[in-house]
Amino acid sequence: MIGVAIIGAGIGREHLAGYRALGARFAVRRLVDLDIGRAVEIAGGDGDIRIGADIAEALTDPAIDLVDICLPPHLHVPIALQALQAGKHVILEKPIAPSLADCDLLAAAEAASGRRLFPVFQYRYGPGTAALDALIAEGLVGKPQVAALETHWNRGASYYAVPWRGTWAGERGGAVLGHAIHNHDLLCRYFGAPAGVSAQVATRINPIETEDCAAILIRFETGALATSSVTLGAAGDKTRLRLVFEHLTATSGDLPYAPADGAWSFTARDPADQPSVDAVLAGLPKPRSGFAGYLEAIADALDGAPGREVTLTCGRRSIELVTAVYAAARDAREVALPLPPDAEFYHGWLPGEMPETGAAGLAENDPR
Repeated sequence: MIGVAIIGAGIGREHLAGYRALGARFAVRRLVDLDIGRAVEIAGGDGDIRIGADIAEALTDPAIDLVDICLPPHLHVPIALQALQAGKHVILEKPIAPSLADCDLLAAAEAASGRRLFPVFQYRYGPGTAALDALIAEGLVGKPQVAALETHWNRGASYYAVPWRGTWAGERGGAVLGHAIHNHDLLCRYFGAPAGVSAQVATRINPIETEDCAAILIRFETGALATSSVTLGAAGDKTRLRLVFEHLTATSGDLPYAPADGAWSFTARDPADQPSVDAVLAGLPKPRSGFAGYLEAIADALDGAPGREVTLTCGRRSIELVTAVYAAARDAREVALPLPPDAEFYHGWLPGEMPETGAAGLAENDPR
C-alpha cells in the first residue's frame, strides 16, 4: 500500500477521487491546505485522512511514501525539491516548472534521491488512447503525418478571480502553459520529439497579463507537422485532436478535460484495412481513465512494472515546447529544438525580473 499526502485541496479533489478508485493500492493519509474547511469538505468525513495546514509535517511523516503536489505553479519546484530531499516519491501537477533550468534541477534531485517524480498528464489514459495504442501494436497505423489540435475553452472573470491566475508571477504563463499543455503532451506521445516551433500568442479575451489565445505550428523530427489552435474565448469547453498517420486517421471526441474518454473514430486510409482495424477495436477491454488510469500506471511503476507512467523526461519535453512557443512568438521565427543550455529562454520566459525559483525562493508554505 502506497501512503499518500495530497498538498493542495483544489485540483487535489480530483486526485483524491482517483486514489479512491484504486483503494487496494493507495492510502491517502494526509490532506494539506491552508483552507482547513475546504480540506475537511473534500475528505468527506474520511477519518483515515489527517487534515492540516503544515507541509513540513507531511514531508517528515514516515507513513507517507508519495507526495502529490497540487499547488499554484510558482510553488511546484520548491515543494517538489523538498519532497524529493525528504525521500518521497512525487506527483507534480502541470506545469512542473517555469523553465528548462528548473526541469534539470528537478531531474538532478530525482536522481540523487533514488525516488521518482511523475508529472501529471492524465489525458493520456482512457479508451480512445488505449484503442490507438492497440492499433499501433498491431502495425495498422504507420508513421505520423499531420495533426490538428483544438483547445477551445471558455474562461472569464470568475475563473480569473483567483488572484494568482492570469499573472506571470503566480501562474507563470497563460493558455499555452496552463491549458493546452495536456493536448501537446498527448500529441508528442504519438508524434515524437518536436524539431521546430512557430507561434503567435495574444491576449484577446480577458484583462490579464498572460496570453489567452495562440496559434502554433510544430514540426517533428519524423517530418510530421501539427497545428494547435488555443483560445479561452470559445462559447463552451471543447477539446479535439485529429491525428493523421500513414495508414489511419484517429479523431477524438470533444470532451474538454478527458479527451481519451470521448467517442473516437479510427478510419483506415485503405478501405480494405478497415475490417482489421474494427477487429482490433472490438476485442479491447475497457481501461481506467483520467486520474485513475494515470495513478494505476504510477502504482505499477512503483511496484516494479514500469512502462505506462508519465516520466520526468515527458514533463521536461512539455516545458521545452512551451519555452519554444514563447520564444517563437516573441521573435516571429521558427525555434529549433532541442534547446541547448545556453539558449536565451533556458532559464525562463517570464518578462522582466522575477525571483529565482527553487527551495531558497519559497517565502512561505502556501498550499492553496
